[in-house]
Amino acid sequence: MIDFADDEQPLLPAPPRSVQDTGLEPAMLAQLAGKTFLGAGKCHLSVLTGRLRLSINVLREVLDGLQRDQVVEVAWRGDSDVDVQYQLTGIGRQRATEWLQRAPYIGPAPVPLEAWRAQLQRQALQLPPVLASDVAAVFSDDCLPPRIHELVGAAMHAGRAVCLYGPSGSGKSTLARKLGRLLQGQVAVPYAVAVGSAIIQLYDAAVHLAPPSLPGRLSGARGGDTRWLLCQRPMVQLGAELESAMLDLRHDPAGGCYLAPPQLKASHGLLIIDDLGRQRLPANALLNRLSQLLDTGTDQLALPGGHAFSVPCQAALAFATNMAPHTLLDGAALRRIGYKVALGPLPEASYRSLLRQQCRARGIDADEGALAYLVGELHRGSGQPLLASLPREIVARVAEFAGFAGTVPSLNPATLDQAWSSIFADGAA
Repeated sequence: MIDFADDEQPLLPAPPRSVQDTGLEPAMLAQLAGKTFLGAGKCHLSVLTGRLRLSINVLREVLDGLQRDQVVEVAWRGDSDVDVQYQLTGIGRQRATEWLQRAPYIGPAPVPLEAWRAQLQRQALQLPPVLASDVAAVFSDDCLPPRIHELVGAAMHAGRAVCLYGPSGSGKSTLARKLGRLLQGQVAVPYAVAVGSAIIQLYDAAVHLAPPSLPGRLSGARGGDTRWLLCQRPMVQLGAELESAMLDLRHDPAGGCYLAPPQLKASHGLLIIDDLGRQRLPANALLNRLSQLLDTGTDQLALPGGHAFSVPCQAALAFATNMAPHTLLDGAALRRIGYKVALGPLPEASYRSLLRQQCRARGIDADEGALAYLVGELHRGSGQPLLASLPREIVARVAEFAGFAGTVPSLNPATLDQAWSSIFADGAA
């Protein structure tokens, strides 16, 4: 893997030193502060900076304006300039209540749409490409044929979409998730984005994970705009539940904002569409909806009222399906997916290697006679192919039956027969 020094990491944008530097309307910042006070009562200046993700200098400017308008007042003052608590006045509580009714969003101050666009474009030039050494490290133990490593590696290096297809259990979904580990570097993600007066919540704690901390390395976030945070490159996985509306902005009445669709959350990361062909919208329609992302690395969104805008997403796309691609997609859609990768049964040597790996992980002796029985008798006798998902399932069942019986798990014909019968019905998947 490539190890990048701190000064090579994508850094957060510079912190704003004034209201003008935030790129937001003063009224939006004033209303965010007022609504925060309404829920918090008395609020210390340092607490307000954490909740709105704005510097003390910016907040002082905002609070000075609110004091002039008699919306807030100083509730308590300590010995230092920053040791101050504020609260709403009577007029302020009335104004803040009106603001909350009109726009319920309370949270970190957003960044302007243009600032988000600029950061996405800047990051696209800074992030490291996927190289053969990355593929070798990530896929060192998956026992897949080298041609598959070459195909997916080239696709990720080029930033082109990939379609993984093959029978159920051939390891498509597992391979798709591993592709996310090829994406090195960090990305700056805003908590929220302002499009005019509308606010889009982009940050998702389940998707935007903090980068691992390394001993002796300073955080690249130090000194940056705290409306952004540094994250690992994101991975979003969608399955048969995907429907067309999920790819558009969705209004959250309780939160008073719009929720970013998954392709935006996956910006500069990986978007996996699993079970292609099982969604409620036809596969061709799904590819048409994602055509801009596939062709130009952008997406077009619209707010109620017809205000449309585009953003550079540049998420890598991976599709997985157990159907033949030509039965799902027409020629134009297939051409949009740059790489098609067929997965099928493993060679016997690879299958045995995976079985040994799973046995080591469970602390079970990988008896070679038992492995020969599994491959020669159970697989060949039933015609069940040597699929990548089966070693984990079989060894797990052996361990589960042993745990239930209070015995030490071991691989032998009897335990393998028991595990096999719990997975298959009459020898069929």
